[in-house]
Amino acid sequence: MFFWTFAAYTLLPLGNIGIRSLPDEAAVLRVLQHSIAEHSGAYLFPGFRQSSNPSDKKAEGAGDPAAIVARYPSGILIYNAAGTRPFEWFRWLFVDFVIELAEVVIAVFLLGLTRLTTFVARVSFVLLIGVVVGIATNLSYWNWFGFPWNYTLGLMFIQVVGFLSAGLIAALVLRKQTFGAKTPGSFLQKLFWERLP
Repeated sequence: MFFWTFAAYTLLPLGNIGIRSLPDEAAVLRVLQHSIAEHSGAYLFPGFRQSSNPSDKKAEGAGDPAAIVARYPSGILIYNAAGTRPFEWFRWLFVDFVIELAEVVIAVFLLGLTRLTTFVARVSFVLLIGVVVGIATNLSYWNWFGFPWNYTLGLMFIQVVGFLSAGLIAALVLRKQTFGAKTPGSFLQKLFWERLP
């Protein structure tokens, strides 16, 4: 899964679909640095908060989300103040590897609790886990925050194909393994310890 994700982001355009560079980026960065300064975090704009000035409410439509969105741009911003998040390529790769390894271990663990016997059924089970993960982690962002549909579909495709590859490998490696262990602990014991030389 990790190697597929790495290839999708570095060798293929899938990971960058729907992402654009800011026009006049230097000017935007100066404004951000001046306005937000050292306050790193996630920002949702506009904030839809009530104004304390009645004239502002009347003039800007404060408190009315529909009026605010019609008048101003909206979006979500992940902001890291200058120097707070250094560029650490290899550390990010390692963390991503650990995350995806954990996903695969959980998927195979769940597979081991089933009584599926055929190769296709086992691959399909892990694939469906990938579909659920893709839906759960992407469609809500598209719905609530307006993430581009092509960006959303691209990420979902990467995740689903990643789980498909994990399912294929798991089904091949565990093709002789009997699933449906009575307890999670007994399955883990079969999966790991009994395979040691």
